[in-house]
Formats: sequence, C-alpha cells, structure tokens
Amino acid sequence: MAERFSQFLIAAPSSGSGKTTLTLGLLRALANRGLQVQPFKCGPDYIDTQHHATAARRPNGMSTSEASPGINLDLFMASPEHVRASYGRYAQGADVAITEGVMGLFDGADRMQGSSAAVAELLDIPVILVVNAKAMAYSVAPLLYGFKNFYAGIRLVGAVFNNVGSESHYRFLADACADVGVEPLGYLPSNPRFAIPSRHLGLHLSAETDYEQIIQAIADELPKTVDLDRLLTATQSPRPISALVDVSVSGQSTRRISVARDEAFLFTYQQNIDRLAQFGTVTFFSPLHDTVLPDTDFLYLPGGYPELYAQQLSRNESMRTSIRDYCLSGGLTYAECGGLMYLSQSIQVQSRLTRSGTAWPMAGVLAITTSMQAAKLTLGYRTVDWNNIRINGHEFHYSSLTEPAPLSSIALISNAKGMPVETKLYRVQNTFASYIHLYWGDRPDFIERLFAFVGTQYLASQHPDGH
Repeated sequence: MAERFSQFLIAAPSSGSGKTTLTLGLLRALANRGLQVQPFKCGPDYIDTQHHATAARRPNGMSTSEASPGINLDLFMASPEHVRASYGRYAQGADVAITEGVMGLFDGADRMQGSSAAVAELLDIPVILVVNAKAMAYSVAPLLYGFKNFYAGIRLVGAVFNNVGSESHYRFLADACADVGVEPLGYLPSNPRFAIPSRHLGLHLSAETDYEQIIQAIADELPKTVDLDRLLTATQSPRPISALVDVSVSGQSTRRISVARDEAFLFTYQQNIDRLAQFGTVTFFSPLHDTVLPDTDFLYLPGGYPELYAQQLSRNESMRTSIRDYCLSGGLTYAECGGLMYLSQSIQVQSRLTRSGTAWPMAGVLAITTSMQAAKLTLGYRTVDWNNIRINGHEFHYSSLTEPAPLSSIALISNAKGMPVETKLYRVQNTFASYIHLYWGDRPDFIERLFAFVGTQYLASQHPDGH
C-alpha cells in the first residue's frame, strides 16, 4: 500500500480572497507542530515563494542550501511532465504539501489553460476553497455548488472562509457547505494584524515590514477557528512518485556558474538553479555587498528590486567595474529584468527633492537607460523564439527603458495569445539580456545552446586545459 500524506491546493473564486493569508498561516501553524511542510505556488510568481519558505521554516531565497524553498508549478512555462516531476521530487520527505493557487481557481492564460484547476487535475491534488465571506451568509451555497460541480476533473473537498464576523456568521456559512456537500473546515476572522502590504504584483519583500511577526500572528490565531486535524485527514492522499531530474548533461562539471543573490536580486525559479547545477558548480554572490565578481564561466543576473538599492549598487564601483569588464571581454551572461536594469547605463529613481529623480550609474554594458519615473505595469506570459529554440517565460515590471539609439532584438517575442510584443532580447558580445524571466528548468537545450553559441574560443582562453 502506498505511503499516504496530506496534500492540497488552496484556491479561491478570485484574487484578493485570502489565499496567501491562509497559506502562510497554515504553513507556519503546521511547521510549529513539527511537521515537514513543502510549499508550492501555481503560476510564475517569484515573490510569494519567498514568503512561503519563511512561513514553512524552509531555507529562503537568500540560502545556498540544497533544501528547497517554495517551488513554482506553471503549466504555461513548463511541460506537464516537468511539473509532475517537480512536484513529486520536492514533495518527497514532506509530511504535508501545500500548493497556493493563482488568481481564481479556473483562471488561466486561455480559459482554464495553466490555471490552478489544471494543476490540481494534473497532480490529482484535493482543492480547498477559501472564500471572502464579508457581507455574505447562506448565499455562499450556490457559489460553492458551482465551484464544486463546474468541472469534474477536480475534487473540491472543503472550504475555509475569510473575513468572518463572528461564530454565528460562520454557522450560516457552514450550513451552506453542508447543503452542497463541501466540508466546512473553519474560518479566519477579520483581523488587521493579518494584513500583508502589497508591492507591485503579489506580496512585496521589504525590510520595512515585519513579515515574521505577521506570519506568526496568523499562525497563532488560525488553529482557534480552523480544524487543522480534520484538514489533514480530509486531504490524505497517496504520496506522488518521485521523478529524478534529467542528468543527461555530461562533461560540464568544471564550469563555474555565478548567480547574483542578495536583497536586490532574488527572483529566481528553483528549478532554473537546479538545471544550472547540472552544467557546473553554482556559486552565489552579491552585487550589493561583494567587491568583485567570482571567477566564472557563466554569469546569471536574475530579477529583483535593484531600484530600491540603486544608490548602494551604484556606489559599489568595484563590482560594477568587475561585471562590466567580464561582459565586455566576452564573458557569457544572461540577465533578466532587474539584471537587465543593472547592466544598463543607469537606473533613474524617484527623488523627493527633484521632479526628474536621480539617475544612478550602473554597470554600463547595455546601451540603454532604465527608469522608475511614471511607473507603468508590464505583465504577462511570453514566448521567445531564438536561434531555433522556443522557450517560455514571464514578464513583470514597472520600470521602463530608453534606447538612445535604436537597438534590434535577436529574438521574436510574443504573448500567451501568440501576439507580438515590444519586449526585446538584447545581445552585446556574449551577454544576453531581457525583461523576461525565462524558465529553463525543463529546457537544458537552452543552456546548452548558450554555451555552444559562445563557442570554445572564449572558454578555452579562460581554461587553457580546455575545460
């Protein structure tokens, strides 16, 4: 008989219903019981996963440990086989696997495509619906009935209600659950201590907010009104089969791969890091705090919040010079979003003293400038067609860039509907940069192509022995 453990996906009728609040509270409350809890996140969000790791007491995004932080499950950026393998791999050893959905349960890139419901169906995960019950009582019954019966491919087993005014209010909601065959598992009362401020899309990461205090406050109160024991029992399932990551890459172990990771650069997909580790030794470094780039054969500058640390990044001149020299001497580099901004000529940030703001000099590899002035959201899935490879990713930023002289893109880039977008993939020598966060967790051919495209001349110049 297969080993059983608890697993469930927390979904909602819409964004803003309380998915993240409930997820963080459950992760910490169950971790406080001594359980090993593995968090997952549907979709491309790389902020929620940081909070998940903190709540579950897993190594967070600043860690270099091999133990996993929150893991993304995204059916637009990755194949179903890869999503299933990732879930099985990271759920191993956990007592509970909690997946936070994205947007509404059935909201996908195209109808249900890539939605939380699609992930739940693929992985056969029971669904717990969190409903914002403010100003709602027994009328929640038809809503629950619709979500339970709309699509036969998912199993909606229970509901938790958010913003509940009182125990008597909850009784109306529980009666509605009983009448439609959805188990009532409890509720979260309205509580300003549970409020987590937002930044850009999703939850922000700021030293000004005590996230630990907020998470612990939710976890302390949650067991008083949510039946954790019943939740774990109702969601027991056979443990998913672990699938080994493809390790077909060979002969590359001597490559040195440097990944920027600090307060300014922290938006990465764990599976991307796992994939890079198959091509060499991954070392993390800090453009904020270190003075020079480590010896490297491949530099990865991920996204983050460089605009919040623009002054500090700019004043670290030795690091800026080290990275500029590496890139302009032919070093292989991929920079995305915040990494692109760091490689630009400057980042202009809002100033309290001047209307035009302050332009802080950056590494100066790309002939562009970036700015947070007149911030405007650019958001969506992207498909990149480059060098006979099609690879998917996600674009999300408020900054804008300016090209003093027109620059061409080396790739064709489109959105989830296949329509062209203005976003570009730049190339300067062997430095590639774009606003797009690419997902190469299941695309070793992309990394192979990067190394092959550079050729052996530069690598040989760094390693006379040919490695």
